[in-house]
Amino acid sequence: ELLAVFTALDGVDVRADEFDVVLIQDAEAVQLDKYNVELIGADIDAIERGEDRQKFKDIVATIGGESARSAVCHNMDEVYATVEELGLPVVVRPSFTMGGLGSGLAYTRKDLDRIAGGGLAASPSANVLIEESILGWKEFELELMRDADDNVVVICSIENVDALGVHTGDSVTVAPSMTLTDREFQIMRDQGIAIIREVGVDTGGCNIQFAINPKDGRLITIEMNPRVSRSSALASKATGFPIAKLAAKLAIGYTLDEVTNDITGNTPAAFEPALDYVVVKAPRFAFEKFPGADDTLTTTMKSVGEVMSLGRNYIAALNKALRSLETKQLGFWTKPDQFFAGERATDLPAVLEDLRRPTEGRLYDVELAMRLGATIEELYDASSIDPWFLAELQALVDFRMKLEDAPVLDESLLREAKFMGLSDLQIASVRPEFAGEEGVRRLRLSLGIRPVFKTVDTCAAEFESQTPYYYSAYELDPAAETEVEPQTEREKVLILGSGPNRIGQGIEFDYSCVHAALELSRAGYETVMINCNPETVSTDYDTADRLYFEPLTFEDVMEVYHAETESGTVAGVIVQLGGQTPLGLADRLKKAGVPVIGTSPEAINMAEHRGEFGDLLNREQLPAPAFGTATTFEQARDVADSIGYPVLVRPSYVLGGRGMEIVFDEPSLEDYIASATELSPEHPVLVDRFLDNAIEIDVDALCDGEEVYLAGVMEHIEEAGVHSGDSACALPPMTLGAQDIEKVRESTKKLALGIGVKGLMNVQYALKDDILYVIEANPRASRTVPFVSKATGVHLAKAASRIAVGATIAELREEGMIPSNYDGGSLPLDAPIAVKEAVLPFNRFRSPEGETLDTLLSPEMKSTGEVMGLADNFGAAYAKAEAGAFGALPTEGTVFVSVANRDKRSLILAIQRLDSMGFHILATEGTAGMLRRNGIDCEVVLKSSDIRDGAKGRSIVDRIRAGEVDLILNTPAGSAGARHDGYEIRGSAVTVGVPLVTTVQGVTAAVQGIEALRSGEVTVRALQELDHAVKA
Repeated sequence: ELLAVFTALDGVDVRADEFDVVLIQDAEAVQLDKYNVELIGADIDAIERGEDRQKFKDIVATIGGESARSAVCHNMDEVYATVEELGLPVVVRPSFTMGGLGSGLAYTRKDLDRIAGGGLAASPSANVLIEESILGWKEFELELMRDADDNVVVICSIENVDALGVHTGDSVTVAPSMTLTDREFQIMRDQGIAIIREVGVDTGGCNIQFAINPKDGRLITIEMNPRVSRSSALASKATGFPIAKLAAKLAIGYTLDEVTNDITGNTPAAFEPALDYVVVKAPRFAFEKFPGADDTLTTTMKSVGEVMSLGRNYIAALNKALRSLETKQLGFWTKPDQFFAGERATDLPAVLEDLRRPTEGRLYDVELAMRLGATIEELYDASSIDPWFLAELQALVDFRMKLEDAPVLDESLLREAKFMGLSDLQIASVRPEFAGEEGVRRLRLSLGIRPVFKTVDTCAAEFESQTPYYYSAYELDPAAETEVEPQTEREKVLILGSGPNRIGQGIEFDYSCVHAALELSRAGYETVMINCNPETVSTDYDTADRLYFEPLTFEDVMEVYHAETESGTVAGVIVQLGGQTPLGLADRLKKAGVPVIGTSPEAINMAEHRGEFGDLLNREQLPAPAFGTATTFEQARDVADSIGYPVLVRPSYVLGGRGMEIVFDEPSLEDYIASATELSPEHPVLVDRFLDNAIEIDVDALCDGEEVYLAGVMEHIEEAGVHSGDSACALPPMTLGAQDIEKVRESTKKLALGIGVKGLMNVQYALKDDILYVIEANPRASRTVPFVSKATGVHLAKAASRIAVGATIAELREEGMIPSNYDGGSLPLDAPIAVKEAVLPFNRFRSPEGETLDTLLSPEMKSTGEVMGLADNFGAAYAKAEAGAFGALPTEGTVFVSVANRDKRSLILAIQRLDSMGFHILATEGTAGMLRRNGIDCEVVLKSSDIRDGAKGRSIVDRIRAGEVDLILNTPAGSAGARHDGYEIRGSAVTVGVPLVTTVQGVTAAVQGIEALRSGEVTVRALQELDHAVKA
């Protein structure tokens, strides 16, 4: 409905690239013809031909290509008939889904029922492709672009290191492809060009996936994305060819020969990119956030982020990529094999058996198997990874032996190690005489071994590059020269990016880095961005003045810093915008003589150190929940006994609530301590009193060392106990009074000045019994900065970057960057209401048995993204946010209610309002009795446990799965039986895609959202139209 309103606006053209599934699903509702709206780039017919499995299969046959034997099925009877013909295993691929959602490999009839049934539900067109198994084949992708004159260019070929059966988003990939013969590539190229023409992508980019049987060379076409895709972003960064930017130009009539290549400045975009380097992409996973989830990699994408690295050879690029991931193992050998005891096998037969099941750490297992004596043939049989990639790893293992056995680490051997992409830390791990990476670093610098920086130029140095886009490489030739040259006389500011997206540190931090780069460039500085994430705007070559695609490790950052000091003056390095990754480097950088500007490392540490931070709270008389620190279970038990259960326990220096848990008794505390201390062994565990039923408040603020600007006050919709990153929140706050906000303002001022913040700060408070408790303060950009900036019209990241280089809040106020007559705690009365909602990935993760995971929210963050709803009232804003995150709230139909005893009184009014709107109410027996006593008519339904106990009839889970329920309100109960029933209900909601609310405040908000939808209050409004917006 909103899309229909949007397309009705004057002067709007719609590009199809980014939301083809929405357009197909809503083509009739949107009525594009009625509003005289033209799709440019790819029209509805082209999207259907590319995304509809049967139509695309017919097109492949038309152009002389081959597809896997398959059939499109619209119901389970057709699925069974197809499998009877093809035999198991089969691949299930739904139409019109992204990230492989709903797809999978079915080995058994039970697998087939689960995957195909889920696929039919996930597909907007309610059909799935059942395909013969081509497991073990090699998988490739081509990125192509076509213009209105029918010119087609192949931008990049990408090869998956994992064989077919692992989603390309979850596989390590390499560009250009390494194992294709020239003949195979030419066939693939010809078919790709024929397909883009036959599908009818008039202009723009597309991505086509192919598979090759390694035994006989048979080539088949798997699927096509008639749009820019995840791989398009990777290909753009890998080649320097801006696919989305050029697709937009082609859509409005330009041709490839008319558009100039930005990188060279003098060649047309019709020249296909040429690479004289190797690019490796590695996925970032977060299985630790979802206990019980199956970590097998399948055709459904499970990674939450990725990194990209560039090198002069494959193994160097791979080593850089692995250390860019920022996992507990920063590349081969950086942790002893014993570190993973209990997580993976350490004897050869068991390792080889493990390799038959693709998992996150399989390249580490391959390398371990080689050290245990496995042959390439054995490894290929176990993993289906092409022998070429295995041989490259074998060369690395052989070099390790050479490195270990050499009596002296001389210049030649060290240079060879660096040429293979090994970090100082990796080298130190096999040469213990250096006592860590600092010893290797000292030796390396004394021998004059430093990387040279090469330019990404799209043309393999055939033409001169005008854009400073660099990657590091160690050359065997000591005379090799760097390509970094002075650009201007301006002072430089280095900005450390946020690294790979992960739960707790996502694209929100990249937003701050990007806006800081844009603002500092405008203010006269030369901005230098260091990052390794191909999904981000910060790694666009035209965001900062200079871009380094490098891992965010101390070694790599120091080499960039050295290169920049050699070519000009560096004013400083900003670490407070990219989240925890750059913050973790602040101390070492400062000790190495790097000027860290903005908030100092000492202030950052003070905010994290509970003793020092507690002293500040005491001095300023700021209440905080009783807390203590512990490094042993005995200490933690004593703290918990003194402050009383329940307690909130967490390790320090983590983002996203990693390892955070509410503990209700001593045995649970004992179970927790070991795992928590593993997360951050050099820092203590923090034990806090948990404030039950408190209102949580999030605050962003700016401080210049003397003045504090309260940027935004957000009220969490969920109660305390849900991580702030997972909770919906409203700005301005809905239930806080003027006195409450004044307390927030004064407390925030005391904290910012007491810590010594220069830039951004985020504070989390809990309001309980009219007492404002300080939960924590983080002297850095937070994940709410983009939300607050858009909701209030104040560009916080830009302001923070200016403060870092010396500007004051008063000066920024004079410039108009910060309002002079109000702050984020006293917004104008006509300011819109903004609601932020988390996007949760529960539909991606299942148990090994195929069951959905419980969707209950907790102190540990699980969301992978967020959306924002903006309207003139809370209900409409909440309805928009819910529609963006999970799908629209229903305006009629059936609501199922099952709530814990403690919540029943709180929810009576909300359920009465649903009843008065005409919703049919279903409830379990206990809840139904309460509703009826309050005059609410409802139908009693059976729980699954009732059926197990012998009751006759259909359970609520059966009715949810049958599509008979439109909204589920389910707060968790305490007893074991009730918990199991709740788990089944919530899991069914995820499977079917029914809106699910699990908190009291969430129910109240949902009812307000439904009322707004029914009254027609949800409208479209451009962000730029907001009266209070500050134009930058």
